[in-house]
Amino acid sequence: MPAPGEWPPFCVEEAGHLSRSASPSTGRPYGLQRVCRIFGIARSTTYYLKARDAVPPERRPVPRKRGPVGAGTDEELVGHIRRVLAESPFTGEGYRKVWARLRHQGIRTAAERVRRLMREHRLQAPRRRGHPHGPKAHDGTITAEEPDRMWGTDMTTTVTTIEGTVHVFVAVDHCTCECVGLHAAKAGNRFEALEPLRQGVREHFGDFDRGIAPGLAIRHDHGSASMSDDFRRELEFLGMASSPSFVREPEGNGCAERFIRTLKEQLLWVRAFATVAELAEALREFKRTYNERWLIGRHGHRTPSEVRRDLAAGLPTAA
Repeated sequence: MPAPGEWPPFCVEEAGHLSRSASPSTGRPYGLQRVCRIFGIARSTTYYLKARDAVPPERRPVPRKRGPVGAGTDEELVGHIRRVLAESPFTGEGYRKVWARLRHQGIRTAAERVRRLMREHRLQAPRRRGHPHGPKAHDGTITAEEPDRMWGTDMTTTVTTIEGTVHVFVAVDHCTCECVGLHAAKAGNRFEALEPLRQGVREHFGDFDRGIAPGLAIRHDHGSASMSDDFRRELEFLGMASSPSFVREPEGNGCAERFIRTLKEQLLWVRAFATVAELAEALREFKRTYNERWLIGRHGHRTPSEVRRDLAAGLPTAA
Protein backbone atom coordinates (compact mmCIF):
# COMPACT_ATOMS: atom_id res chain seq x y z
CA MET A 1 0.00 0.00 0.00
CA PRO A 2 1.40 3.49 -0.86
CA ALA A 3 2.69 5.76 1.86
CA PRO A 4 0.19 8.41 3.13
CA GLY A 5 1.97 11.27 1.34
CA GLU A 6 1.79 9.40 -2.00
CA TRP A 7 -1.99 9.07 -2.14
CA PRO A 8 -3.86 11.06 -4.81
CA PRO A 9 -6.26 13.87 -3.72
CA PHE A 10 -9.09 12.58 -1.61
CA CYS A 11 -12.61 12.22 -3.02
CA VAL A 12 -15.74 10.38 -1.98
CA GLU A 13 -15.66 7.98 -4.92
CA GLU A 14 -12.07 6.91 -4.18
CA ALA A 15 -12.77 6.42 -0.49
CA GLY A 16 -15.82 4.31 -1.24
CA HIS A 17 -13.98 2.27 -3.85
CA LEU A 18 -10.88 1.67 -1.73
CA SER A 19 -12.91 0.78 1.36
CA ARG A 20 -14.59 -2.03 -0.58
CA SER A 21 -11.37 -3.24 -2.22
CA ALA A 22 -9.74 -6.40 -0.86
CA SER A 23 -6.21 -6.49 0.40
CA PRO A 24 -3.99 -8.76 -1.78
CA SER A 25 -2.26 -10.18 1.31
CA THR A 26 -5.28 -10.89 3.53
CA GLY A 27 -8.12 -10.97 1.05
CA ARG A 28 -10.21 -8.79 3.39
CA PRO A 29 -11.67 -5.31 2.51
CA TYR A 30 -9.65 -2.34 3.66
CA GLY A 31 -12.69 -0.71 5.25
CA LEU A 32 -13.66 2.95 5.42
CA GLN A 33 -12.02 3.55 8.79
CA ARG A 34 -8.57 2.52 7.56
CA VAL A 35 -8.91 4.47 4.28
CA CYS A 36 -9.98 7.67 6.04
CA ARG A 37 -7.16 7.32 8.57
CA ILE A 38 -4.56 7.06 5.79
CA PHE A 39 -6.04 10.03 3.91
CA GLY A 40 -6.28 12.02 7.15
CA ILE A 41 -10.01 12.67 6.68
CA ALA A 42 -12.75 12.20 9.28
CA ARG A 43 -15.35 9.58 8.48
CA SER A 44 -18.10 12.08 9.27
CA THR A 45 -16.79 14.27 6.45
CA THR A 46 -16.97 11.35 4.06
CA TYR A 47 -20.55 10.56 5.03
CA TYR A 48 -21.51 14.24 4.74
CA LEU A 49 -19.98 14.64 1.27
CA LYS A 50 -21.55 11.40 0.11
CA ALA A 51 -25.02 12.54 1.24
CA ARG A 52 -24.52 16.02 -0.23
CA ASP A 53 -23.44 14.71 -3.63
CA ALA A 54 -26.53 12.52 -3.74
CA VAL A 55 -28.71 15.67 -3.92
CA PRO A 56 -28.78 17.68 -7.19
CA PRO A 57 -27.18 21.16 -6.83
CA GLU A 58 -30.44 22.96 -7.63
CA ARG A 59 -32.20 21.20 -4.75
CA ARG A 60 -29.56 21.81 -2.11
CA PRO A 61 -30.63 24.20 0.68
CA VAL A 62 -29.00 27.61 0.83
CA PRO A 63 -26.70 27.74 3.89
CA ARG A 64 -27.96 30.11 6.57
CA LYS A 65 -26.62 31.18 9.92
CA ARG A 66 -27.81 28.94 12.73
CA GLY A 67 -29.80 30.26 15.65
CA PRO A 68 -32.95 32.34 16.12
CA VAL A 69 -34.23 34.29 13.14
CA GLY A 70 -34.74 37.56 14.98
CA ALA A 71 -37.20 40.35 14.20
CA GLY A 72 -39.66 38.80 11.76
CA THR A 73 -38.91 37.02 8.53
CA ASP A 74 -36.36 38.18 5.99
CA GLU A 75 -39.16 39.48 3.76
CA GLU A 76 -40.62 41.58 6.60
CA LEU A 77 -37.22 42.96 7.54
CA VAL A 78 -36.47 43.89 3.92
CA GLY A 79 -39.71 45.86 3.91
CA HIS A 80 -38.61 47.75 7.04
CA ILE A 81 -35.20 48.40 5.44
CA ARG A 82 -36.80 49.83 2.30
CA ARG A 83 -39.05 52.04 4.42
CA VAL A 84 -36.12 53.36 6.47
CA LEU A 85 -34.16 54.16 3.32
CA ALA A 86 -37.18 55.95 1.82
CA GLU A 87 -37.87 57.98 4.98
CA SER A 88 -34.26 59.06 5.55
CA PRO A 89 -33.43 62.58 4.35
CA PHE A 90 -29.99 61.32 3.29
CA THR A 91 -28.93 59.14 0.38
CA GLY A 92 -26.51 56.24 0.26
CA GLU A 93 -26.63 55.31 3.95
CA GLY A 94 -24.85 52.05 4.78
CA TYR A 95 -26.09 49.04 6.70
CA ARG A 96 -24.82 50.34 10.05
CA LYS A 97 -26.96 53.48 9.92
CA VAL A 98 -29.95 51.48 8.63
CA TRP A 99 -29.47 49.02 11.51
CA ALA A 100 -29.29 51.92 13.99
CA ARG A 101 -32.45 53.56 12.61
CA LEU A 102 -34.29 50.23 12.92
CA ARG A 103 -33.20 49.96 16.56
CA HIS A 104 -34.41 53.50 17.22
CA GLN A 105 -37.82 52.37 15.94
CA GLY A 106 -37.87 49.30 18.19
CA ILE A 107 -36.92 46.75 15.52
CA ARG A 108 -33.97 44.87 17.01
CA THR A 109 -31.94 42.59 14.77
CA ALA A 110 -28.30 41.86 14.01
CA ALA A 111 -26.29 44.33 11.97
CA GLU A 112 -24.83 41.52 9.85
CA ARG A 113 -28.34 40.34 9.00
CA VAL A 114 -29.20 43.83 7.76
CA ARG A 115 -25.98 43.83 5.76
CA ARG A 116 -26.77 40.47 4.16
CA LEU A 117 -30.32 41.45 3.22
CA MET A 118 -29.21 44.78 1.77
CA ARG A 119 -26.57 42.98 -0.28
CA GLU A 120 -28.98 40.29 -1.51
CA HIS A 121 -31.62 42.86 -2.54
CA ARG A 122 -29.13 45.33 -4.03
CA LEU A 123 -29.92 48.05 -1.50
CA GLN A 124 -26.32 48.91 -0.72
CA ALA A 125 -24.99 52.24 -1.92
CA PRO A 126 -22.35 52.07 -4.67
CA ARG A 127 -18.88 53.04 -3.55
CA ARG A 128 -15.66 53.87 -5.28
CA ARG A 129 -12.63 51.70 -4.72
CA GLY A 130 -9.84 53.66 -3.11
CA HIS A 131 -6.14 53.30 -3.73
CA PRO A 132 -3.74 51.68 -1.26
CA HIS A 133 -2.15 54.04 1.22
CA GLY A 134 1.34 53.81 2.61
CA PRO A 135 2.19 53.81 6.31
CA LYS A 136 0.81 56.63 8.43
CA ALA A 137 3.08 59.61 8.92
CA HIS A 138 1.83 60.01 12.48
CA ASP A 139 -0.37 58.26 15.03
CA GLY A 140 -2.90 59.66 17.45
CA THR A 141 -6.40 61.07 17.48
CA ILE A 142 -7.96 64.43 16.64
CA THR A 143 -11.23 63.91 18.51
CA ALA A 144 -12.02 65.97 21.62
CA GLU A 145 -13.62 64.86 24.88
CA GLU A 146 -15.78 67.99 25.28
CA PRO A 147 -17.65 70.24 22.86
CA ASP A 148 -16.16 73.58 21.85
CA ARG A 149 -12.57 72.50 22.56
CA MET A 150 -11.55 72.05 18.93
CA TRP A 151 -13.29 73.05 15.72
CA GLY A 152 -12.13 72.00 12.29
CA THR A 153 -12.55 74.33 9.32
CA ASP A 154 -12.00 73.84 5.61
CA MET A 155 -13.22 74.93 2.18
CA THR A 156 -14.55 73.25 -0.97
CA THR A 157 -16.03 74.53 -4.22
CA THR A 158 -19.19 73.90 -6.22
CA VAL A 159 -20.81 75.39 -9.33
CA THR A 160 -24.01 77.38 -9.76
CA THR A 161 -25.75 77.55 -13.13
CA ILE A 162 -25.87 81.38 -13.25
CA GLU A 163 -23.05 82.69 -11.06
CA GLY A 164 -20.46 80.00 -11.74
CA THR A 165 -17.97 78.71 -9.18
CA VAL A 166 -18.79 79.24 -5.51
CA HIS A 167 -16.65 78.59 -2.43
CA VAL A 168 -18.24 76.73 0.49
CA PHE A 169 -16.66 77.07 3.96
CA VAL A 170 -17.41 74.72 6.87
CA ALA A 171 -16.69 74.48 10.60
CA VAL A 172 -17.19 71.24 12.56
CA ASP A 173 -16.89 70.42 16.27
CA HIS A 174 -14.34 67.64 16.85
CA CYS A 175 -16.24 66.20 19.82
CA THR A 176 -19.87 66.09 18.70
CA CYS A 177 -19.21 66.15 14.90
CA GLU A 178 -21.74 69.00 14.84
CA CYS A 179 -21.71 71.52 12.02
CA VAL A 180 -21.22 74.83 13.82
CA GLY A 181 -20.90 77.00 10.70
CA LEU A 182 -21.61 76.79 6.98
CA HIS A 183 -21.08 79.61 4.49
CA ALA A 184 -21.11 80.13 0.69
CA ALA A 185 -19.47 83.02 -1.18
CA LYS A 186 -18.09 83.84 -4.60
CA ALA A 187 -14.77 84.88 -3.14
CA GLY A 188 -12.53 82.35 -1.40
CA ASN A 189 -10.48 84.82 0.63
CA ARG A 190 -9.55 84.97 4.31
CA PHE A 191 -12.54 87.13 5.29
CA GLU A 192 -15.08 84.62 3.91
CA ALA A 193 -13.14 81.75 5.52
CA LEU A 194 -13.80 83.31 8.94
CA GLU A 195 -17.60 83.41 8.54
CA PRO A 196 -18.32 79.79 9.68
CA LEU A 197 -16.31 80.46 12.85
CA ARG A 198 -18.25 83.65 13.48
CA GLN A 199 -21.51 81.72 13.11
CA GLY A 200 -20.35 79.10 15.61
CA VAL A 201 -19.18 81.69 18.14
CA ARG A 202 -22.51 83.54 18.07
CA GLU A 203 -24.51 80.31 18.40
CA HIS A 204 -22.48 78.45 21.04
CA PHE A 205 -20.86 81.31 22.99
CA GLY A 206 -23.85 83.67 22.85
CA ASP A 207 -22.00 86.78 21.63
CA PHE A 208 -19.11 88.02 19.50
CA ASP A 209 -16.52 89.89 21.53
CA ARG A 210 -12.86 89.93 22.48
CA GLY A 211 -11.67 86.80 24.26
CA ILE A 212 -15.12 85.17 24.24
CA ALA A 213 -13.87 81.69 23.20
CA PRO A 214 -10.84 80.88 25.39
CA GLY A 215 -9.52 77.33 25.18
CA LEU A 216 -11.00 76.71 21.73
CA ALA A 217 -8.48 75.47 19.14
CA ILE A 218 -9.14 75.84 15.40
CA ARG A 219 -7.81 73.00 13.25
CA HIS A 220 -7.12 74.10 9.66
CA ASP A 221 -4.89 73.28 6.72
CA HIS A 222 -2.06 75.34 5.24
CA GLY A 223 -4.18 77.19 2.69
CA SER A 224 -3.45 80.83 2.03
CA ALA A 225 -6.67 81.97 3.72
CA SER A 226 -6.06 80.01 6.92
CA MET A 227 -2.41 81.05 7.16
CA SER A 228 -3.03 84.76 6.52
CA ASP A 229 -2.38 87.44 9.14
CA ASP A 230 -6.04 88.58 9.17
CA PHE A 231 -7.25 85.04 9.88
CA ARG A 232 -4.79 84.58 12.72
CA ARG A 233 -5.49 88.01 14.21
CA GLU A 234 -9.22 87.30 14.40
CA LEU A 235 -8.56 83.99 16.12
CA GLU A 236 -6.44 85.82 18.68
CA PHE A 237 -9.15 88.49 19.12
CA LEU A 238 -11.72 85.81 19.96
CA GLY A 239 -9.34 83.97 22.31
CA MET A 240 -8.93 80.98 19.99
CA ALA A 241 -5.71 79.10 19.26
CA SER A 242 -4.52 78.21 15.77
CA SER A 243 -3.90 74.46 15.31
CA PRO A 244 -2.66 73.75 11.76
CA SER A 245 -2.58 70.14 10.58
CA PHE A 246 0.52 68.47 9.18
CA VAL A 247 1.53 69.41 5.66
CA ARG A 248 0.13 66.99 3.05
CA GLU A 249 -1.70 65.04 5.77
CA PRO A 250 -5.46 65.66 5.32
CA GLU A 251 -6.17 63.13 8.10
CA GLY A 252 -5.06 65.80 10.57
CA ASN A 253 -8.13 67.82 9.57
CA GLY A 254 -10.25 64.71 9.16
CA CYS A 255 -13.40 65.94 10.93
CA ALA A 256 -13.88 68.82 8.50
CA GLU A 257 -12.80 66.65 5.55
CA ARG A 258 -15.34 63.96 6.44
CA PHE A 259 -18.11 66.50 6.82
CA ILE A 260 -17.30 67.95 3.40
CA ARG A 261 -17.61 64.47 1.90
CA THR A 262 -21.06 64.10 3.49
CA LEU A 263 -22.02 67.58 2.28
CA LYS A 264 -21.03 66.68 -1.29
CA GLU A 265 -22.74 63.29 -1.32
CA GLN A 266 -25.96 64.53 0.27
CA LEU A 267 -26.32 68.01 -1.25
CA LEU A 268 -23.73 69.50 -3.59
CA TRP A 269 -23.53 66.48 -5.93
CA VAL A 270 -27.26 65.72 -6.01
CA ARG A 271 -28.83 69.18 -6.46
CA ALA A 272 -28.27 72.06 -8.84
CA PHE A 273 -28.32 75.69 -7.71
CA ALA A 274 -28.75 78.78 -9.84
CA THR A 275 -27.34 81.46 -7.54
CA VAL A 276 -25.21 81.85 -4.42
CA ALA A 277 -28.27 82.96 -2.44
CA GLU A 278 -30.14 79.77 -3.39
CA LEU A 279 -27.14 77.68 -2.37
CA ALA A 280 -26.78 79.55 0.94
CA GLU A 281 -30.41 78.85 1.83
CA ALA A 282 -29.94 75.15 1.04
CA LEU A 283 -26.81 75.09 3.22
CA ARG A 284 -28.70 76.55 6.17
CA GLU A 285 -31.39 73.87 5.82
CA PHE A 286 -28.78 71.13 5.42
CA LYS A 287 -27.03 72.25 8.59
CA ARG A 288 -30.26 71.89 10.57
CA THR A 289 -31.07 68.50 9.04
CA TYR A 290 -27.55 67.18 9.52
CA ASN A 291 -27.27 68.22 13.17
CA GLU A 292 -30.69 66.83 14.07
CA ARG A 293 -30.86 63.65 11.97
CA TRP A 294 -27.39 62.46 10.83
CA LEU A 295 -26.21 59.46 12.88
CA ILE A 296 -22.64 59.32 14.23
CA GLY A 297 -21.33 55.77 14.67
CA ARG A 298 -18.67 56.54 17.29
CA HIS A 299 -21.35 58.16 19.48
CA GLY A 300 -23.60 55.11 19.50
CA HIS A 301 -25.49 56.20 16.36
CA ARG A 302 -26.80 59.39 17.88
CA THR A 303 -27.14 62.72 16.13
CA PRO A 304 -24.67 65.57 16.79
CA SER A 305 -27.34 67.61 18.54
CA GLU A 306 -28.23 64.67 20.80
CA VAL A 307 -24.56 64.24 21.73
CA ARG A 308 -24.25 67.91 22.71
CA ARG A 309 -27.45 67.77 24.77
CA ASP A 310 -26.38 64.56 26.51
CA LEU A 311 -22.96 65.99 27.35
CA ALA A 312 -24.58 69.12 28.73
CA ALA A 313 -26.73 66.87 30.94
CA GLY A 314 -23.69 64.88 32.10
CA LEU A 315 -24.50 61.69 30.16
CA PRO A 316 -21.75 59.54 28.53
CA THR A 317 -20.86 60.13 24.87
CA ALA A 318 -21.30 56.50 23.75
CA ALA A 319 -24.52 54.51 23.87
